Amino acid sequence: MGSGGSTMLEKEISDGSAEHYYGLVNVDIQFRLHPQYNQNFQFGNTCYCNSVIQALFFCRPFREKILNYKQNLRKSSTKETLVTCLADLFQNITTQKRKVGTIAPKRFITKLKKENELFDNYMQQDAHEFFNYLLNTISETLLVEKNAERDRTARSGTIKRGNVSVNLASATASLPGENGVGDRNGAAGEANDTRNQANNTWIHDIFQGVLTNETRCLSCETVSSKDEKFLDLSIDVEQNTSISHCLRVFSETETLCGDQKYFCETCSSKQEAQKRMRIKTPPPVLALHLKRFKYVDSLNRHTKLSYRVVFPLELRLFNVSDDAVYGDRMYDLVATVVHCGATPNRGHYITLVKSNSFWLVFDDDIVEKLDVSSMEEFSGMSSDTNIPMPPGNQSTQQKNSESAYILFYQARDYAANDPNHNHKERTRNCTNSS
Repeated sequence: MGSGGSTMLEKEISDGSAEHYYGLVNVDIQFRLHPQYNQNFQFGNTCYCNSVIQALFFCRPFREKILNYKQNLRKSSTKETLVTCLADLFQNITTQKRKVGTIAPKRFITKLKKENELFDNYMQQDAHEFFNYLLNTISETLLVEKNAERDRTARSGTIKRGNVSVNLASATASLPGENGVGDRNGAAGEANDTRNQANNTWIHDIFQGVLTNETRCLSCETVSSKDEKFLDLSIDVEQNTSISHCLRVFSETETLCGDQKYFCETCSSKQEAQKRMRIKTPPPVLALHLKRFKYVDSLNRHTKLSYRVVFPLELRLFNVSDDAVYGDRMYDLVATVVHCGATPNRGHYITLVKSNSFWLVFDDDIVEKLDVSSMEEFSGMSSDTNIPMPPGNQSTQQKNSESAYILFYQARDYAANDPNHNHKERTRNCTNSS
């Protein structure tokens, strides 16, 4: 983004906030336009990475946790990881003197390519695959560091809570029931809950939800259920529909019959059954992945489904279970990763984000204000993309193939306490407490 464009955007968004709006340079494309960057340092097509990073930056709970992580880093002992590179990038953006500008994410991209050979090339990558890899990598890194801290605690007998060191009693070193004391059944359940909690990180606190898989035997009517955790939901898309419709289809009842019969433990035999999957615990931040890339046998390749799927700015989930926790949650759209182009391998990613009361579009290093009335243009195409377009309408087809790919919805009851970088869920009928 040139200085003229930055100045113009700064005037348009003079909202009095301390927010920063920085485009991320796609160096392989842009280095010729930006001579200050090392021309021998090429990253390849990194828009898939830039788009996801921008979405996560404007997901306030995620950003605050990353910045808090940066503040708590031990400078003397911390080795470089993908998380430290991302934390440095976020801090670099938030500490800039100007509100608008561009930054080249050199260290992050370099580390990404070293960590995973999938991204170590000049080809276009899938933004959703990168999103999953990034969340899993952050979570794994946090767990390694948590275990290392636990080992240090075991050796020293103290644990650090912020700037305070707390002495630990020896009894905390073992879980209830592990020494053969007390009710074994109760202790086993408590131990499992404690272990599961110990394996959670703030990634899970922000993005993790729970699905319940319900199966009803059509012979004895016995209903069994199994819970599954998720960090994002991948949903099928249909032409001229909406996100709410796609979620309803996701939870439609499926009949298991023929070779797919269900083994009922009550009947001790295979029986016809009905199966459905519903949301038991909606996450604080709901990441929805629209399955727009489909393999077509007749074409022997993947093709893009540029179907028009309308996404609302406000979302309430209707496919929740009867015993759902926070089943009446209302969500607000905070960011959208958009795929532009007619095919999976030839395309481009941009990001739409909400900041305060307005929307912006981030297209690598280009940042522009977006009229909310234009959001529907990124829903996809209302006609079949396989129908040849007249020569004069090719640009229209290209523009309308700008299709929402990953949607980020944040729950309204998920509060952010910015001064402490600490996010807590508000409890119903209660006031917030610090």
